[in-house]
Amino acid sequence: MNPLLDSLQSYPFEKLRVLFKDVTPPAGLAPISFGIGEPKHPTPALIRDAVIASLGGLATYPATLGSPALRESIAQWVTQRYNLPPVDPATQVLPVSGSREALFALAQTVIDPKRNANGNANAKADSEPAIVLCPNPFYQIYEGAAILAGAQPYFVNSDPARNFACDYSAVPADIWARTQLLYVCSPGNPTGAVLTLDDWRELFALSDRYGFVIASDECYSEIYFDEAQPPLGALEAAHRLGRGFERLIMLSSLSKRSNVPGMRSGFVAGDAAILKAFLLYRTYHGAALSTVFQSASIAAWNDETHVRENRAKYVQKFATVTPMLAEVLDVRLPDAAFYLWADVSRTGLTDTEFAQRLYADYNVTVLPGSFLARTAHGVNPGRNFVRLALVANVDECTQGAQRIVDFCRALAG
Repeated sequence: MNPLLDSLQSYPFEKLRVLFKDVTPPAGLAPISFGIGEPKHPTPALIRDAVIASLGGLATYPATLGSPALRESIAQWVTQRYNLPPVDPATQVLPVSGSREALFALAQTVIDPKRNANGNANAKADSEPAIVLCPNPFYQIYEGAAILAGAQPYFVNSDPARNFACDYSAVPADIWARTQLLYVCSPGNPTGAVLTLDDWRELFALSDRYGFVIASDECYSEIYFDEAQPPLGALEAAHRLGRGFERLIMLSSLSKRSNVPGMRSGFVAGDAAILKAFLLYRTYHGAALSTVFQSASIAAWNDETHVRENRAKYVQKFATVTPMLAEVLDVRLPDAAFYLWADVSRTGLTDTEFAQRLYADYNVTVLPGSFLARTAHGVNPGRNFVRLALVANVDECTQGAQRIVDFCRALAG
């Protein structure tokens, strides 16, 4: 067996299962889960209809490159959404089987575990492995992708006092010199924080200096609260700063935007040279998107009405739930995405204690923040936070929030 598999940690939801293993919630309360970030809004009819209309495609093998029509629809969407010059659908866009698959596979494409900081074969690869920088807290795929590519994850802690921004200035020069890939997530999971243009200016300067690739995970980019101010994206930032897309790849998905997590449809866009190598890797990897879902994806990327309607539902939920929870927890409206990142310190419980007792007393599931982070530089930045995914309908979210309020007030006596 691949010995690197032994370095992988349990997924957060497996840790949650263990935490709840011996707990029996009250039978009289229906379960309410804020645990997993799986969209629960209905899939739009136009996507369902497109799936049905294209079922004949099940009789053919899909091309890894995707259909020209799908690449064109994605390129047009990227160009319009991020106010870009025309993006080349033949070289700068590649459909993928969801952003999760692509985030993992990208590391296998760009990491050279034997290359040292000077670009030479590294005789000390075991003692000085390639570095993959990750935000902390983070989406666990980043860590697994790094490890299985033969690299070492290096975590950059977010700072609650700086809107959960990562302090990249604290990363030592010798770490940057070994860095081959930087994962960023904007809007962030779990904090909802969005990178600013100044943040991007700093990251691009570091990439220029040290030569690493930036992978910008933007799967939450279409969940935000002000129609006039969509979150800034990586390609948009590069264009506004007068750059090309060198060493830059952004990843997006229909799962959250269009409520189709079961379709596993997304794309990567950016540096044409990287995408050429990525296509070669994925051709052997075998992760081609079904022709049925390619056709449905075209329908989804070509329509914004259902996306605006989707956002409106989240706006209603956040407007209702956030002030309720703010009475008992330290929580505020995030920049974007569909998570509330709540500090539970004032309850006197740790994040794991809070999650376990809330489940035991009120049959409500939240995810401990420490499960979404690693202890790095002497601290686990997720400790004493819990993540709430506001994915259910507004009535269920409101009911769940009220139970949390009742739980916290019971703790206070």
